[in-house]
Amino acid sequence: MKKAALAMLGALAGVLMHVGVANAQSAAAAPSRLDDIVSRGTIRACTTGDYKPYSFYKGDGQFEGIDIDMAESLAKSLGVKVEFVKTSWSNLMNDFVAKCDIGIGGVSPTLERQKHAFFTQAYMIDGKTPIVRCDDVNKYQTVAQIDQPSTRVIVNPGGTNEKFAKQYFTHANVTVYPDNVTIFKQILAGKADVMVTDASETLLQQKLNPGLCSVHPDKPFQYGEKAWLVPRGDVAFQQYVDQWLHLARATGEYQAISDKWLK
Repeated sequence: MKKAALAMLGALAGVLMHVGVANAQSAAAAPSRLDDIVSRGTIRACTTGDYKPYSFYKGDGQFEGIDIDMAESLAKSLGVKVEFVKTSWSNLMNDFVAKCDIGIGGVSPTLERQKHAFFTQAYMIDGKTPIVRCDDVNKYQTVAQIDQPSTRVIVNPGGTNEKFAKQYFTHANVTVYPDNVTIFKQILAGKADVMVTDASETLLQQKLNPGLCSVHPDKPFQYGEKAWLVPRGDVAFQQYVDQWLHLARATGEYQAISDKWLK
């Protein structure tokens, strides 16, 4: 009886081993976006082009920023060119899934986005913090101070900034402003009081707009990250991009690009 049981266990182990090897071989042979990109000669990058310092659309198909320079570096490592596909925050996920190989430009990883795509490792730690007229810095230190009926909050549509505003500013007067490039001018002009966005953006915008000040960027309201979107399920491509990003950070390439735009 024991011999029969042992024989059956041995046979089952053999079957399982065979299935495991077959699955591993199948996974290894599965086509990857990596092969398509090299064959095509281009990598398609979806980006909004309205989020300095990560991605800014200059017109005539030209973009600039941290993520734009990094995308060029990734393309060079693959021996291909970058094709930038302009999108919006509201349409980012749909356009990425339908048209692109990577989604870039200061994208914050969220669980909702994770349902539709993979993320690379994070390349920057960030978080939401206010930017206001410099005379009002002490007035808008906390969420509670901002969330008052007299406060005019302004926010761009379709991304994590709008989500944050809807969640935390239920008493303030919230206006959704469609142009993320000129939105900060609205605060300077006295047409709005506060925008809450990523700390890295507030640091840049206070340089670009004298009279505006970032409020405690070193202590944001919540933890956040920046990463790139890559296709869901394509482990080979994700691992390539992650390894390239790891090396870019380890060699100082990423820091040099970041410093170019932030300092």
